[in-house]
Amino acid sequence: MAKRLVPLLNRVLVERIVPPSKTTTGILLPEKSAKLNSGKVVAVGPGTRDKEGSFIPATVKEGDTVLLPEYGGTEVKLGDKEYHLYRDEDILGTLHD
Repeated sequence: MAKRLVPLLNRVLVERIVPPSKTTTGILLPEKSAKLNSGKVVAVGPGTRDKEGSFIPATVKEGDTVLLPEYGGTEVKLGDKEYHLYRDEDILGTLHD
């Protein structure tokens, strides 16, 4: 049974990017050497409204690579995958190549 989570309001569903544990030549890397809190946006809610009722859309879109805070978010497990749910304003920025 396939499950799909559609975030509400200004929530963003993110799959964390796990850094490689060893190089292509087989050298094991320590955990702290590649500590970058980043993830791939899987799903985005429609947005929220301000006090006057104006619609504010989410600032990220599906497929974006984002920089995440060290703490926060809600852990969500769907099937065998682990995701994190953040508010749009909690995401620190987008990463580009």
